[in-house]
Amino acid sequence: MSNTKTAYGRVIAPRRLEAVFEGKREEYLPTLLVILAILTTVSIFHVWSRVKVVDLSLQLGESRKQIKEMQQEQSKLKLEVASLKTPARIEAVAHQELGLSLPTNQQVVQVR
Repeated sequence: MSNTKTAYGRVIAPRRLEAVFEGKREEYLPTLLVILAILTTVSIFHVWSRVKVVDLSLQLGESRKQIKEMQQEQSKLKLEVASLKTPARIEAVAHQELGLSLPTNQQVVQVR
């Protein structure tokens, strides 16, 4: 029974951290440096990707705004083209700017 008490005493008794790593610090240094380098790389990649996502979101918003403006301009231009194609306007421009008039019956020649 005394062995069990001693075993429990050994299990429960805390050991100092220096005692665990005593003489082994040089062995753990390369491993710790590799882990630190990996964590640094992952952290930098994560930050870069977040910045890239925000930048692309801003560009997407700007592109959508430009598309909306261009669609509005296209609608205005279609309306302008439709108004410029009206026969009444074409006749007015021909009469006022070009000095043209409708042909008389003597000016019309029918081809058979």
